[in-house]
This record gives sequence, structure tokens and C-alpha cells, in this order.
Amino acid sequence: MSDTAPAVSARRRRDLPVGVVMVGMAVAVWWPAFTLGAWGEIFFDQLLALWAASAAAFVYVLVEHRPAGGRLVRAFLLLLPTLWIVLMFAFGDATADVFVFLVQVSALLAVLIGMPFTIWVLVRIIWPAFGEGMPRRTRWLIALVVVGVALASFVLGLNQSRFLTCEDFAISGNSEPPGCTHATTPAG
Repeated sequence: MSDTAPAVSARRRRDLPVGVVMVGMAVAVWWPAFTLGAWGEIFFDQLLALWAASAAAFVYVLVEHRPAGGRLVRAFLLLLPTLWIVLMFAFGDATADVFVFLVQVSALLAVLIGMPFTIWVLVRIIWPAFGEGMPRRTRWLIALVVVGVALASFVLGLNQSRFLTCEDFAISGNSEPPGCTHATTPAG
């Protein structure tokens, strides 16, 4: 066994958590991004699941034993999904285009910023040592992979009619998105 084998093994053990977090965050963002592309909206169950996780993380961040400055910034960002719900209660029935636009933008921000950030905070709550001493390039790699998966999922949602059928959506329990194509049956 060479002298580099233990170093390679240690590096793999150190890098494994990065891969787990990267995959977990990508799995969390793909479906909301796809639904935004396919249906033009993010479904309420995705937003409410994000709200539940971010609300729990918000409470934890407020009571954790860290300097207040960093906690308050994280707590504010964790409130984005809650702010979306408040806007929905306040302006949900409003017909003014400006209010509808603000609610839609807030929902989009809640997911695009709130979801990855909430997952990152939850990872740090469960695994406090994760990210300590992590090079900035590794953090950027995680962010770029998650954003890349979200963008690719959005584009796939926009182009779902090229590789999925209306029946694919129906059999999975989803409604048919606008523009889906029906499966063709062979002529008998």
C-alpha cells in the first residue's frame, strides 16, 4: 500500500458529505423548477413543505448559541416562505395586477432562495461541522450544481411535450400541463 492511499481515503471521506448535500439539494429543487416550467406555477404543497422546514429552522436559528448578527440574517432569509404565506393571506383574492405579480414574485423567491438556503441551514443544524473549513470553490460548486439542476428542470418542464405524454402525467397522479401531447396509438 502506498503512502498516498491513506490521504486519498481521507479526502474521499471528507468529500462524501459534500456530494450528499449537493445531491439532496438538487433533489429538493428539481420538482418545483419542473412544475414552474410545465404548469407555469409552483404547487402549494411544495411551498408549504418549504414553509414547514423553514419555520422550524427559523425557531432553531433564533435560539442557537451563536453571535446574534449572523443568526438574524439567517433568520430573516428563513422567513421568506412565511412572508409568502402572509402575502397570500393579505392579497390572495386581490385582482390588481400589481398585487398578483408581487405574490407570484414572492412565491418564486421563497422557493429559489428559501429552499436551497433552508436545506443548507438544516444541514448545518443536523451536522454543525459541515462546511467548516470548506473552500469557497466547494461552496460555489454546490450552488452551481443546484442552480444548474433547477434551470435544467425548468427547461425540461417547458419542453415536457417532447419527451412526456399527457398520460404520463395522468398515471402519476398529476394534472395534465398545458401543451402536453397525448400518446398516439398504433393504427390497427
